[in-house]
Amino acid sequence: MANEKESNKTTPKIQTVRKSIALKLIRHAESGNNEVYSTAHQLFHWGTPDFDEKGWLKYVNDHRSADPGLSCRGSSQAEALSDYLAPNLAAEASSPVYFVISPMRRTIDTILPTIRALGNDKANLTKHSPNACEAVINGYYHEVEGCHLRDKPEPGMNQHEISSLLAPLELSGDESFVGFPKDPSQGWYANGTGAERRVDAEERASKFYLWLCEFLDSHLVEDAEDVYDAGVRTNTGRRRTVVMIGHGEFMGYVLKRIVAGFGYSVEHEGVPHRSTFVHFNTGITELEYFGVGRFLVMRSNQTPHLDLLDNSAAMKTGGGLKDGWSYIVPEDHHVLQRGIVTEHFADELDDHVYDQVEALKSLYLSNARRKLLMKESSDLTENVETEASNGGSSDEVSFVARRGLQVVGCATYEKNTGRLMDVVVRPSARRSKVGGSLVESVKTFVQKNCDGKRIVVDPLDAASRSFFENLGFRSNSADGGGETGLLEYLSSMDQGK
Repeated sequence: MANEKESNKTTPKIQTVRKSIALKLIRHAESGNNEVYSTAHQLFHWGTPDFDEKGWLKYVNDHRSADPGLSCRGSSQAEALSDYLAPNLAAEASSPVYFVISPMRRTIDTILPTIRALGNDKANLTKHSPNACEAVINGYYHEVEGCHLRDKPEPGMNQHEISSLLAPLELSGDESFVGFPKDPSQGWYANGTGAERRVDAEERASKFYLWLCEFLDSHLVEDAEDVYDAGVRTNTGRRRTVVMIGHGEFMGYVLKRIVAGFGYSVEHEGVPHRSTFVHFNTGITELEYFGVGRFLVMRSNQTPHLDLLDNSAAMKTGGGLKDGWSYIVPEDHHVLQRGIVTEHFADELDDHVYDQVEALKSLYLSNARRKLLMKESSDLTENVETEASNGGSSDEVSFVARRGLQVVGCATYEKNTGRLMDVVVRPSARRSKVGGSLVESVKTFVQKNCDGKRIVVDPLDAASRSFFENLGFRSNSADGGGETGLLEYLSSMDQGK
């Protein structure tokens, strides 16, 4: 007995060392174009019944630049960012600090004061790093739409022009360029054909995310003194740190891929995703990177450098609904549209669909059974997207109604008994006749695959009973009929017998 008790003791787990590097994503300060749009919103009553669209468009076209620098307020924001960020990096980050910068003028102008301040901090230099900072100018990290005027492409700055901006910081020769044309005299957008399409921006975001993970992995080296487990280390050693200076909308594209962990997918081509991240000008999002695509989002859209200023409210720009963020949320007709009916095998069913189905049943059905879904391929009823699948037994087929990536209803059919079960639809989708579409899909499936077998359902209540009767179900004669009991649907084949 003593030996048995001894063998049942739980062996304490050894704490796994989780080395990470610090990552900061920062949106650029207010640009000349941000100021143009803000002024246009005020002059032409943006978002009100009196909105003058023609006047707004003319003003924007007359004043917008393809690649603007910072506004006067933006320059003040950049200085405030430097006053906060430079001493923090000097105290907490190892040398060099790695900067990944968009090739657009406003991002470079935003971070120049910080790099200049770090470069002047001789105490932070080491014999192994002659400069306190290293810069990567990444041509994939530009803002959505690229560099254009009235949809006509502009080349943007080339490598020589960007190097000249960084030369006074004594970083000449240290900056590197990624995603630029091979000819260093060509601008980073030299191959652009106009304003970048959203579908192309999404593809570019995937490319940049892959590059970013590789870049971070290359810095997460095992034997480096500045790469360690910050969760358990008690000393005050400086840590390897990467600072990225980018753009509000495109940062959202990248952060969604970070959060999704290689599982991000575009729901509707050319249409914004259902959710995104919002940043003020110079807003800071802090993450920890643990290697091979593993991130922790520690803080998002922080502005400590602006919050304590006397004119804080005026200095916090670009992060509110009045700045137009709601216009990158997809319109109703995109997320409420119907799809088509399909059937798929189980090993092809996306996990996110299965998770939503199980949550739907758990939330709206008291005794919902858990089933593994299997997809079978074939088109059924028009205007609904459904996934038919075998469940826990080979006789069960599950149907899933979706709008894009969102599951809005499901049902299960047992082929051996003919029973239709677990019919559930999100309340917000019931007016769209999703339930009827699910049942019609089951009817079509039975007609094609079950020799027209009968469909039997046990309504939960009077409303459910009325719903099925309106879809052609009638009282089961064997059950006695009446206002309670089973309902059945006879296919055209059975009705003719």
